Formats: sequence, C-alpha cells, structure tokens
Amino acid sequence: MADAHQPAFPRTIFHVDMDAFFVSVEELFDSSLKGRPVVVGGQRDDRGVVSAASYAARKFGVHSAMPLRTAAKLCPQAIFVNGHPERYREYSEKAYKVLTTFSPQVEMASIDEAYLDMTGTTRLHGPTLKAAHKLHARMKEQTQLNCSIGIGSSRLIAKVSSGQAKPNGVLMIVPGQEAKFLAPLDVREIPGVGKVMESHLHALGIKKVGDLAKLEERELEQRFGKWGLALAGKSRGEDAGGWFDSEVGADTDAKSISHEHTYNEDTADPVQLESTLMRLSEMVCRRLRESNFYARTIQLKLRYKDFTTITRARTLPAPTQLDTEIFENIRMLFRKNWKKGMQVRLLGVQTSSFEAQTGQINLLEDGRQQRWKDALAVADRLRDKFGESSVSLAAGMRGSFRERTHENPAGLPGKAKPK
Repeated sequence: MADAHQPAFPRTIFHVDMDAFFVSVEELFDSSLKGRPVVVGGQRDDRGVVSAASYAARKFGVHSAMPLRTAAKLCPQAIFVNGHPERYREYSEKAYKVLTTFSPQVEMASIDEAYLDMTGTTRLHGPTLKAAHKLHARMKEQTQLNCSIGIGSSRLIAKVSSGQAKPNGVLMIVPGQEAKFLAPLDVREIPGVGKVMESHLHALGIKKVGDLAKLEERELEQRFGKWGLALAGKSRGEDAGGWFDSEVGADTDAKSISHEHTYNEDTADPVQLESTLMRLSEMVCRRLRESNFYARTIQLKLRYKDFTTITRARTLPAPTQLDTEIFENIRMLFRKNWKKGMQVRLLGVQTSSFEAQTGQINLLEDGRQQRWKDALAVADRLRDKFGESSVSLAAGMRGSFRERTHENPAGLPGKAKPK
C-alpha cells in the first residue's frame, strides 16, 4: 500500500527559456541580422543598457544589463537595434499559447521564460523527455523561435539546467542527482546569488556550489541569516527562499512596480522633466491596473548630472491606480525636492504597499474617479491592440520617449486583466 503522504507522481518542473529572444524576434523581420553580432536596447551612443545580445555578440563579452556604450567598445562591429516591444509581446503571447497546450499550470517568469508543472502528465504527453522534445519542436513550429528546456524536481533545478542546455537544447536532471549536478557549477549559477553575495562567498573560499553544500546550515545562518538557510537548501537543489517557495502558477504579488528613464542628454527643463514624470506615472499605473493593484506608497527617484541620487516617498491618504493621482503626488515630491537649474540625468516613479481594492469610497470624488477609470480602461484596451505608445495623456506628450525593451513589461502573457 502506498504511503498516503507520498505524491502519486514525482514532481516534474520544466523551465522553458526562449533563446536570445529579443534578437531572435528581430531576425524574423530582418534576416540580414542572422549570425551577426546584434545588440538590442538602443543605439551605441545611448545611455541605456543592453536588453539582449546575439550569441555572436556575447563572444566579445557583451551581455544584458551592460551599458550600451560599453558594448560598443567591446564589439564595435555590432549592429545596434532599438527594439520593438510590441513584437516581443506578440511572440511572447504565441509562446505562452504553446505552453498552455502542455500544462494548465504555467507561470511566465518574464517575457521570455516560463515554468510549467508537468507532474502527472505522462498519459497525455508521454515520458518526460519525450514530452520535452515534443514541446521543443512545437515551439519552433508555431513561433519560428528556438527555446531551451530544463527539467528537474524543483524550479531551481529546472532553471539552472535550462541555462546549461543553451542554446536550443533539452537537459533533464534525474531525481536524486540534483546535488551532483550542481556541485561543479560556480555559485553565481544559483538563482538569487548576485555579485555582492558572490564576493562574500568567495571571501569564505566558496567558489563552487559543492563548496557551499559542505558548510553546516548553522554556519550559513549565522553569517547570512535566513538567506543563509535558503542558500543551504538551494545548494541541494531545493526551492528555498524568494518566489521559489510558491507553486508554479500561484499568484505571487509584486512588492513594488516602477519605471525609470535615463535621458540621453541631461536636462533642467522643468516642462520636460514633469512631462517625463507623467509618462512614467502612466506606465506604472498601466501595470497596476493589469495586476488589479492599488498603491498606497509612491516614491520619486531623481539622479542629477553628477550621479548624486535622491529618493523621496509619500504615503497617500487612499490607495490608487489612477495615472492622474499618482502623477499629482509625484509632481509634488519633485517640485519640493528638485534643485531648480540643476541638470537631471534620470527620473523614476515607484509604487508599493499594494492593496487589492480601494476600500472606502469617497462620495465627493467618486464620479470624477469613475470617469477617469472608464477613460483609462479604454486607453489600456487601445494599448493592448496598438502598442504601449499609441495612447498618452496630454501632460506626458512632451516627455514621451521610446519604450525601453523590458523583461517584465505591461501585457505579460498569463497576467490577469482587470475586470
């Protein structure tokens, strides 16, 4: 008789990662880019960062999040492309539709990667590896794009193995072999370990995941607190810490939503600066409505020409998701804290302290608020159809800027739309 506490099927998680997604989509529309060093995210002299680089460009050390100007120095022969966010959303939606034909539990981790819980789907799709190759082929057939698939008993193992399978491969880690698979990998391969944590671990002589696994949990906890315990679990291939704690497809509420803009040329023009804040407020509120969040806290980020950066936050009397209300409060913070005449390099708008609903209705303001809600709902539908830059409030027109290619944009497939 089977143990009642044992699952009927071994847990099987797929991590599907679209290969060089932004570049691959660009190649579909311009075949001359194929096989060449391509950088997506802006032009070589822009102040932005690399959103994606082709494998040919990566050979020169170019990688995502690198300043575009640095990429240009490393690979001067690269072709720089601004990017087409609407196209990326369209192809992300196509990929999502393929994924949902394999499992009802799909979670888009970003615009170009997803987790699937394939537990118990053997009857429907066959043995695990056969199902993965079937998915791999169908993705190529229906989107014309390549993907890499990692398979494991946890999300962590699935994600790490998909990285090892790139490009255009499939890699399955047999249950029970997780620690052995991870041991020779650099600690940086563990999701959540960034440069700072990597340096701390290197200082302790920990360079490989196997080195980490040898340490006692108590020692890791003493040094790094709860994150130390999570690291111990991760070194064994467990879903420990952060959003890895939840099930695939479970609603995981964001802690904050933000957008920022770096000017190609510093400016002290108050009209342009406030227009930019209006546009950023629109972008943030679009994502608030998409997630059906109401924000109670807003924060302004202001960076001057000399890189001096200040942040100022304000708690609202009532939570909101309306562009105009967020902008009015952000503008108030800006006017109070900006040193007039000083040139600005970057502006950012962040919202947090989310609530699911507005709570008590302000009867005096309700009619005005409802009219704004109705108007913005129409604007959002137009953006869904014609792209994010198709509709903008007048106050943000002068501050309009090209939408940056973003891994978590509005319109992410699988996100619940506001009712």
